[in-house]
Formats: sequence, C-alpha cells, structure tokens
Amino acid sequence: MADSNVKVLGTWASPFAMRVRIALHLKSVGYEYVEENLLEAKSELLLKSNPVHKKVPVLFLGDKPVCESLIIVHYIDEVWTSVPSILPSDPYDRAESRFWAAYVDDKFFPALRRVLVSTEEDRKAAMAELLEGVVLLEEAFRKLSKGKAFFGGDNLGYVDLAVGSLLAWIKVIEKFTETEALSEAKTPSLAAWADCFSSHAAVKDVFPNVDKLADFGLKLRAKFSKAAAAAAATTTTTD
Repeated sequence: MADSNVKVLGTWASPFAMRVRIALHLKSVGYEYVEENLLEAKSELLLKSNPVHKKVPVLFLGDKPVCESLIIVHYIDEVWTSVPSILPSDPYDRAESRFWAAYVDDKFFPALRRVLVSTEEDRKAAMAELLEGVVLLEEAFRKLSKGKAFFGGDNLGYVDLAVGSLLAWIKVIEKFTETEALSEAKTPSLAAWADCFSSHAAVKDVFPNVDKLADFGLKLRAKFSKAAAAAAATTTTTD
C-alpha cells in the first residue's frame, strides 16, 4: 500500500530511478510512482522539483523533493532505519561502498552510455573501457562481499543498487555488440551475483524487460544522433 506522503518521479528505463524504488522496497515503504516520459518534453513537476539537473529520479517526502539517486538512497537509509541497512555500519566499509558507488556513476556508467549513443569509433573505445570496468567490479565484489551473495554481504547494499541498476542496460549492450560483458569464464563472481540480484524480491518487479529496453535504447540512440547531426550542421553554417 502506498504511503500518501511518499512519491517517486522516475521512468521505467532509468537505472537511477530503479535504485530508489529498490531501496524503498528493501525498507518496505509504500509509495506512489509517477512515470516521466524521457523521449518527450520534461514535465512541469520534474522541472519544478529538480530545477538544477532536470533529471529523474526525484523522491518526494510530503512536499520536500530529494534529487540524485545515490543521495536519495542514502536519505532513505537514514529516514527509515529499519533493517536491512543499505549502507554498512562500519565507517571504513561505508567509505568503501561510497567509493565504488561513485566509481560506477563517474566512470562505469559514462562508458556504458557512450557504447549506446556515441559514434562507431568512440563506441569501440568505450566498450574497451566498459570491459575493463567489469573486471574492476569483479575484484571489488570479491573484496566487499566477503564470500557472500551480494556486495553488501547477506543482503543487498549500496553498491548492489549502484551496479545492479545497470544490469539490464549491460544486457542491452551485450545484445547490440554481440560481446559478453559478464561471463562465468572471466567474471564468475559477478555473473553469479547478477542472477541473485535480478531475482531478489525487492528487484524483480522493477527490473526492466531487456528486449523492451533494447527497443528504447534504439530510440534513444536515434534521438542523440539527430541532436548531434543538428549541432554539427549549426557549427558548419556558422563557421
């Protein structure tokens, strides 16, 4: 049952909105979900609630908006203190989790995005960077999980949400490039973790269909290509 005070503004294809919804599920918090169409004009609600970045997700607690997915997940963990805790209680473990979550957003996701929407030449370099990142995450998983099922140990944690929210998009990239990013041969720990993550009770209802996501990815690629061509044409006419 939705809590009348809790609302999430997101879009079904956004890995960042997915993080927020999983965090709320982990805490057994009901919420109202409002879908934003990223292929169309941004809604007045989005522009008003996140005027700086103008991006989803936005969490509303009453009339107070909170923006940026990792900040929202941290906020959820602090507001709803019931178990499971999303961030570790140990200060060093918590710092490690924040480090790897920041790596995912600052390095790993940009490479994934470039594979999806950039030119053919840049796409190859981005794919190489993505595959290097997967190897780093395999090593991080072995360290953080301490031999257990998730980055967070026995339960989903902060890094699980950061990385796991990108799993469906990784599968789309594999489909587009015919390259296996996660494999039992090269990344056995991540491959096993991916199955555990996607089947988790807090995840499975919001994990997007990969074929539907691939279709969306093609539309997104076309949108970016059109914008890039228009920008190039403008540059040419003003030179």
